[in-house]
Amino acid sequence: MPKHEKSPELKEKIAILPDTPGVYMYFDAAGNVIYVGKAKNLKRRVSSYFNRTHDVLRTNLLVRNIADMKYIVVPTEQDALNLENSMIKEYKPRYNVLLKDDKSYPWIVVTNEMYPRVFLTRQHVRDGSKYYGPYTNTAVARTVLELIAKLYPIRTCRLPITPEYIAKGKGRHCLQYHIKRCRGCCTGEIDHKTYAGYIDRVRQILRGETGELLTYLQDEMAALAAELRFEEAQELKESYRLLENYRSKSVIVSQTIGDVDVFGFDDDAGKDVYVNYMHVRRGAVVRSVTLRYKRSLEESREQILGYAMQEIRDTLGVDYDEVITAEAPEVEMPGVSFTIPRRGDKAKLLEVSQRNARQNRIDDLKHLERHNPEQRTEKLLERIKADFRLSELPRHIECFDNSNIQGTNPVASCVVFRDGRPSKRDYRHFNIKTVEGPDDFASMKEVLTRRYTRLMQEGQELPQLIVVDGGKGQLSSAVEALDEMGLRGTIAVVGIAKRLEEIYFPGDSVPLYIDKNSETLRVVQHLRDEAHRFGITHHRNRRSASALVSELDGIKGIGPKTAEALLTHFKSVKRIREASEADIAAIIGPAKARTLTQALHNNN
Repeated sequence: MPKHEKSPELKEKIAILPDTPGVYMYFDAAGNVIYVGKAKNLKRRVSSYFNRTHDVLRTNLLVRNIADMKYIVVPTEQDALNLENSMIKEYKPRYNVLLKDDKSYPWIVVTNEMYPRVFLTRQHVRDGSKYYGPYTNTAVARTVLELIAKLYPIRTCRLPITPEYIAKGKGRHCLQYHIKRCRGCCTGEIDHKTYAGYIDRVRQILRGETGELLTYLQDEMAALAAELRFEEAQELKESYRLLENYRSKSVIVSQTIGDVDVFGFDDDAGKDVYVNYMHVRRGAVVRSVTLRYKRSLEESREQILGYAMQEIRDTLGVDYDEVITAEAPEVEMPGVSFTIPRRGDKAKLLEVSQRNARQNRIDDLKHLERHNPEQRTEKLLERIKADFRLSELPRHIECFDNSNIQGTNPVASCVVFRDGRPSKRDYRHFNIKTVEGPDDFASMKEVLTRRYTRLMQEGQELPQLIVVDGGKGQLSSAVEALDEMGLRGTIAVVGIAKRLEEIYFPGDSVPLYIDKNSETLRVVQHLRDEAHRFGITHHRNRRSASALVSELDGIKGIGPKTAEALLTHFKSVKRIREASEADIAAIIGPAKARTLTQALHNNN
């Protein structure tokens, strides 16, 4: 049993935490932040505080004083570290040991010179140079610099190279020039435009676009391995591993962003709209709040953003200057500039805000599923009903998939979902009987006809929705089958094209694209995966059985019953071939055993 009992509300928050990187904050009964921590896995890390008594007294005192908890999800562990650092500086929690100041972390700088240099520094000079970082792992930063030096001839000298310096002829070639690590910047042998091209590619790498570096390392490793220089290849492999884990610049801390406010949305195309607000101070997130709104009159995101901005202003006393968001509000706000970023640091900040809005929606769904599963199911079915334009809730959905390889052993599968979940006892397999060759359209029509003719004859309930795996062709075959059975209009039917976002309706050539984060799409994906898995398994079993029996079918005197008896006993043709004639005779008699043994020997 946990040593420190907590409120049911706090236990619920801990129970539905995500298994993602993030930062968590603990509050005391007065609402003060008493601890800020980072986690690679929020659920595992936070739970560890409450499921045991700790050896350190201070930790037990912390747990005893925790009355509430909040968290922010981030993409990576490094982002979590940077965000933790920022929030500790902002709130100065009593149980935290203050982290080092940002200035203690190294940065990579691209200097503001005619021929820029690239190096590691802990000092910031306001001379127009560009800083990338901070790097919490110095080894990663040095690895990046070493690899950049191998890729591009960037100068390392501190000479004040200007057009006047070059014109005076004061430059002298150094060792870097002779080993081809520099192209002679000091003597003007490399023109400024060519060198600027190198710097542009270096900036691209430092922004985190590391594909070129990784490709280079792979090629170098392969070349070294081919020359049997395995130790050198291993060194490059280590650099490759570090680079894969590398994030050249945190999406949480940025020297290019000052004090801004960020609003991210997630609404799952439904009535509930989640708005996440983040306050960014000196390029670091120091506050995050998520609001939930319920649409009553199909309000737009722009309208809801206006409500959210006013709510945050009234509650937290925020004065807006620059606001980063995906949509500008409908109401005018004098003195406030709105930025809708498409790329860069601000776009990454907006993505973090949207991720937190989405995580709050997922948490609410988990909470609802734990405490009111019936209401959760109703919300899901209402969403599917709206997305698929249905007249009633799709409590019973069936999905069909064809499976054949070059027309052999054609089969089809039918999977059944009830209340949005698989009902495996209702799954059915179909061996195609009337169609010759790989004709998916005709196979689909046969299977639907057989399925629903039987259900009607037996007086069983029909589904509210049929999903066929395929585009307009399979959908047309399904509609034709329903027409002939008189079920057109009684059962809704849609087709899924190869790309899961494309949903086709009868008589409409333009597909519907469902939001990738929609609960409806998750159900559709589950349906399709189940139908494919179920069909492939049956098809594989049929092909395996056919392959086993076919080796025995061509032997004169060995009929189907004899072959079945042999396979039942020996399990495979291979074991039959390896068995002695006496062992085979014990199953099928000496005459047939002699015939079979000779035939298998001749086939070999």
